[in-house]
Amino acid sequence: MVLLSMALVVMMAAGMIQQQSVRVFRAGHFLAQTQGYNVALGAEAFASQILFRDLENDKENNEYVDSPDEPWARYAAVLPLDDGGVAEVQIDDLSGRINLNNLVSPTGAVDQTTRDRVVRLLMVLGITDVHVDALVDWIDPDEETLSAFGAEDGQYLMKDPPYRAANQAFVSVSELRLIEGMSPEAYQALRPHVAALPVSGTAINVNMATPEVIRSLHQDITEAQAQAIVEGRKEERFLNVGDFKAQFAGMDFPNQGLTVNSLFFDVVSRITWNDRVVNLVSTVYRSSDGELSVVSRDTGHKQRITKEPYGVTEE
Repeated sequence: MVLLSMALVVMMAAGMIQQQSVRVFRAGHFLAQTQGYNVALGAEAFASQILFRDLENDKENNEYVDSPDEPWARYAAVLPLDDGGVAEVQIDDLSGRINLNNLVSPTGAVDQTTRDRVVRLLMVLGITDVHVDALVDWIDPDEETLSAFGAEDGQYLMKDPPYRAANQAFVSVSELRLIEGMSPEAYQALRPHVAALPVSGTAINVNMATPEVIRSLHQDITEAQAQAIVEGRKEERFLNVGDFKAQFAGMDFPNQGLTVNSLFFDVVSRITWNDRVVNLVSTVYRSSDGELSVVSRDTGHKQRITKEPYGVTEE
C-alpha cells in the first residue's frame, strides 16, 4: 500500500510539473508576443512620422507628389533594439493600384471607367476564368447577377462549403479568393495590382502604378510603352496628370480617377524579439492636411519586407 501510494504521488507530481511547465512556456510566449506587438506599434508610429514629414516637404516645395524615387518608397528601415532585437519597417504605396471598391459607387451604380480598367487589367494579366461582373456582384447590394458572367448567392451556395456573396465593399484583397472562377494562380497574378481601400472614388497615382495598371488605362497602351513610363519616372516624376497623359499622344482616356499623390499606405513591420518574430501590417490613411489614421491592422502577413534595407541609428 505504501509503495502504491508513493507511485500515485509521483505520477500526480510529474503531471503537475508538466502542466506547470506548459503554463510557464505559454506565459513566456504570450509576454514575448505582446512585447513584440507593442514594438511593432512603435514601428507603425515611426513610419507615420516619415509619411507626415514627406507631406510637409511637399508643402514646402509646393509639389504634392508621391513617387518611387522618394526614400520611403525605396527602402525598408532597419532599427536596432535592446537585447539584440531588430525592427524592420517598410512603407508600401496602395494608391498606385486599382481600388476594387471603385467598381460600385456609394449609390450602388457601376462605375464604368473602373469596370473598363479592370477588364483590361484581367486581359493584360491573361486571366480568362474571372469576369469583372463577378467582382461587381460581390460588392453591389442586390442579389441579382449583373450579367450571365456575374455570380451571386445561387452560385456560391452550391460550393463546398457553401457561402454567400458579400454584397458590400471589399474589406480585404484576400476576398478575391472567394470570387467565382478565381484560381490560386489568378489570385497571385492579380493581387499586386489591386487594393481594397475603405472608400470608393479614390484615384490611381500614376507615379506609383505598375506597368499592368498603366496598360489598363487604355487598350492601345503597349507593354513597351508602360515599361518606358516606369523607367522614365525614376529620373523625372510626373508633377501632374497632364504630363503623364502627354506621353500617350493620340490616346484619349479620362482624367477621372488619376492623380500624382497617394492617400493610402501599408506599413509593414517585422520585429525580431527574444528569438521570436512578430509581423504587423497596418493600413494607414494620410489626409491632405497631414493627419494620419490607422484603418486596419493585420498580424497574419509574412514575408512582406522586400525592399533594400537601410539602417537607422538613434541619431
